[in-house]
Amino acid sequence: MTETTHRGCPVAHTDFTGTTPIYEHYRMLDQDREEARFLFNDTTERGFFMLQRYDDVREGFQQHENWTTAVRSALRPDVSGEPLLPQDLNGAEHVKLRRILNQFFAPAAVRRMEPMAQQRCIELIEEIQGVGSCDFVAEFAIRYPTDMFLALLGLPVSDGEQFLEWSDDYFSALLAGDPARAAAAKSSIMSYFDDAVNERRANPRDPKEDMVTRLVEARIDDVPLTQDEILTICLTLMLAGLDTTRSALGYIYAHLANNPADRQALIDDPALIPKAVEEFLRLYPLVFQAGREVQEPQRFEDLKLDTGDVVWLGVAQANRDPRKFENPDQFDLHRPNANQHLAFGGGPHRCLGMHLARLELKVVLEEWHKRIPEYRVAPGTELRERGVQLSMASLPLEWEV
Repeated sequence: MTETTHRGCPVAHTDFTGTTPIYEHYRMLDQDREEARFLFNDTTERGFFMLQRYDDVREGFQQHENWTTAVRSALRPDVSGEPLLPQDLNGAEHVKLRRILNQFFAPAAVRRMEPMAQQRCIELIEEIQGVGSCDFVAEFAIRYPTDMFLALLGLPVSDGEQFLEWSDDYFSALLAGDPARAAAAKSSIMSYFDDAVNERRANPRDPKEDMVTRLVEARIDDVPLTQDEILTICLTLMLAGLDTTRSALGYIYAHLANNPADRQALIDDPALIPKAVEEFLRLYPLVFQAGREVQEPQRFEDLKLDTGDVVWLGVAQANRDPRKFENPDQFDLHRPNANQHLAFGGGPHRCLGMHLARLELKVVLEEWHKRIPEYRVAPGTELRERGVQLSMASLPLEWEV
């Protein structure tokens, strides 16, 4: 921190894009939050105004009419990634497209997926159970949500291995800022989706049960979705659901491997698992910020914002704000307000897949601990995390067989 200001706002120079030891980003985020209520961060070409405390971040998510998703990430404002739907839409257009998708992500629809989610989870665990070790991130935490994603779209889970190769290459290239490699991986993914959509056009299924058929048959103001729009929706669901679930599982299992008392509490009383999921989401949010772009000049509390300003909504900082959560850096299975976290964002753009994410995390915690209750991080391992959107490249676990 320096004494300089930008439009009266203290200026910070913290870089949240690097690779660091695990939890270092949370430490930096907490430090900035306590430095000042609002900061201007100058580490990107455009810079961004940081909302960091719970009440401000929650209110910021409600400013959707003026603060739009023209910028989705404050850290990558001009290269926020691929076109995404419905995220890139705002106002009535966003609501109309969400209405088409909602039925597949509503709590009742997610509950119908639970038997399949359990079956696939058990299969993957039993593949590695007898080995006594695995790289949890690479061998389980990404495979499971990939298979669930394909099942959600009504596509063959048997395609998971090939699809995982493409998607992993795509994620890593995007986050590394390697557009050529990302484009090559995206081409394979979009060709796969294109074939699936064309197959449904020729052989439609029940649109109440099959998402791709629903997208093919959907109308917005009596106009069908274009092929490109359908493919973009499929890509968006992939981007939103795979890397985030992998990352969440990685942080959860790093915590449980290193905190045997918390692990034992879940083994002794699996009914606590839904509460644990909420507390893990609060404590370890992987999407630690959301970006927005100001469309018209506005004053937000003490901040004077102009057209084109980038706003940082500090999800992780809000989730660990001691003004909202007592002892925020501690994992507390009995925290009364854990479910008031902002890990899924807020307002109209709140995460579409939040109920599915909760289900996946719950099922893994239940089924894994029935089969592998005792495990540890391999000795000598230094756990490291990637910035921008937190993830661990590797989590080597060991257990007795």
